Amino acid sequence: MISIKTPEQIENMRIAGRLTAQVLEALTEIVRPGITTMDLERFCEDYIINTMGAKPGSKGQYGYPYCVNTSVNHVICHGMPSEKQKLMPNDIVNVDITVIYNGFYGDSSKMFCIGEVPLFAKRLVDTTQQALYAGIAQVKPGATLGDIGHAIQTIAEKNGYSVVREYCGHGIGQKMHEDPQVLHYGQPGQGTKLEAGMTFTIEPMINQGKADVKHLQKAGWMIAVTKDRKLSAQWEHTILVTPTGHEVLTWRQDETGFLDKIM
Repeated sequence: MISIKTPEQIENMRIAGRLTAQVLEALTEIVRPGITTMDLERFCEDYIINTMGAKPGSKGQYGYPYCVNTSVNHVICHGMPSEKQKLMPNDIVNVDITVIYNGFYGDSSKMFCIGEVPLFAKRLVDTTQQALYAGIAQVKPGATLGDIGHAIQTIAEKNGYSVVREYCGHGIGQKMHEDPQVLHYGQPGQGTKLEAGMTFTIEPMINQGKADVKHLQKAGWMIAVTKDRKLSAQWEHTILVTPTGHEVLTWRQDETGFLDKIM
């Protein structure tokens, strides 16, 4: 059953979303070559708890031991921080963060390019962000989940990329994962119709090569990687359906003007 949020719940989600965005904005200041993915984990946990007075949403969720997922290069999603994994020039990394405020979740992820990455890597990162925004642009009452998925799939495939199908966006609120599932592919007009008060994530995972996924087990956790070892990118936002369209609850300052350039 899809939850329609009350005005009070929406306000809590606005704050949770704003805090989530704030962590990613702060993280931008420390991401650099030579830093480990565990350094990113420690920074985010300290910032969430001690600077913002909030709670990390991912730690302990489904037994996951960390606050963030760090997915580097060919890792599609659910990458785990490690003391041994240093970010090197030419790497791309997705950092996925969830914050709880007053019992409500915000969820967002951002791609970071380490140093001067190759043009083909930057193109994948930028196209995936464009696909996310194309999906967001479809969100309004009366639209369907299929409209969102089709917009994302169109951008990805037009640029020669593939859309991961094993993972999707999700409803979010007082639980990290609620109904509905938000697929990143589909047909216009199909699927659940959107209503004001719905909140969900859109988080396309776009592969440079084929869409095939391989799973690696690490410390009881399943990490998704591209089967052909080519690059993968992901961006994520938490979205509210408003009476007249949509509101991006996890919008960051560094995104200002980007949508205007690519749409």
